[in-house]
Amino acid sequence: MATQIVMDHTGHSRHEFDAGDAEALAKAERRFRALIGEGFTAAVRTAEGESCRVFAFDPTASETLFFRRLRGG
Repeated sequence: MATQIVMDHTGHSRHEFDAGDAEALAKAERRFRALIGEGFTAAVRTAEGESCRVFAFDPTASETLFFRRLRGG
């Protein structure tokens, strides 16, 4: 199971999907694109405690974290 974690003002939500299920994979990719379009930043875990920002959906990532961009002002 792969997981997409969305951090927002309410806390976080988890969306798990089976990367082997074509319909679930398509839904996860649509969610990825929608969140990026809404201004979220996406990152995947590369090692314990480390992550790397991603700009495209990666169906092999076991965990993708989405968080809002920080705003100054």
